[in-house]
Amino acid sequence: MKLNTNSNSYIIVYSAILVVIVAFLLAFVYKALKPMQDRNVELDRKIQVLYSLNIRNLDGAEAEAKYKEVIEEESDFMGNELLIAEIDGETLMVYGMKGMGLWGGISGYMSVRLDPEKGGFSVYGAYFNHESETAGLGAEIKDSQEWQEKFIGKRIFDEDCKHVVLSVVKKVEDPECQVDCVTGATLTSNGVDEMIKKTFGLWTGEYDVDMDESELKYQFLKSVLTGSDISDAQLKKMIKVKKVEEE
Repeated sequence: MKLNTNSNSYIIVYSAILVVIVAFLLAFVYKALKPMQDRNVELDRKIQVLYSLNIRNLDGAEAEAKYKEVIEEESDFMGNELLIAEIDGETLMVYGMKGMGLWGGISGYMSVRLDPEKGGFSVYGAYFNHESETAGLGAEIKDSQEWQEKFIGKRIFDEDCKHVVLSVVKKVEDPECQVDCVTGATLTSNGVDEMIKKTFGLWTGEYDVDMDESELKYQFLKSVLTGSDISDAQLKKMIKVKKVEEE
């Protein structure tokens, strides 16, 4: 019996077999390449962290080695990455940040150093990334090293460490803690500003964490950077205050 290649049943069966074969091949290729893709994503993350520590222009193998050399601990706080690094004998904290730009998600890393002259902490380095910002405008948060370096040395908190003062603004009035917007990208710059406020606001209590708990975390952060311990009496006092307020 001659097969009728023009019949509807033949076309349906042929199409179904072809779809199954293509789907199988795609699934096989995806599974085969996924480990490589995961490694590339992880390497890109490490390179971004190194950028925030002012370590740039390294190839893949060099970046892997340098990351292992300078990063001492990786952890998570409220869904954000929190890393401890040491460079030239100085302990630094690296904060992962996530936010929204004009057209999509933005992210970044900011490294922090102990700086008693600037409210306790100041920016050591910064790096920002984006998903779909406009080239030459909002994309400059990633592409412009010059703009990222404007954050270096900026104060993060006020004198009492109660408020985040580091900000991205249209007109800089306080150069100690303010960075000017990317030209032509006000909304993306506003997204960076909000991302910074939310990241460090978790420690001051301005975002989602009450003041007593954030004070406890601030003291822990300070102890990590200075290498000193918080006494049991200090911890008990903070915890006691919090419990009284809850009651």
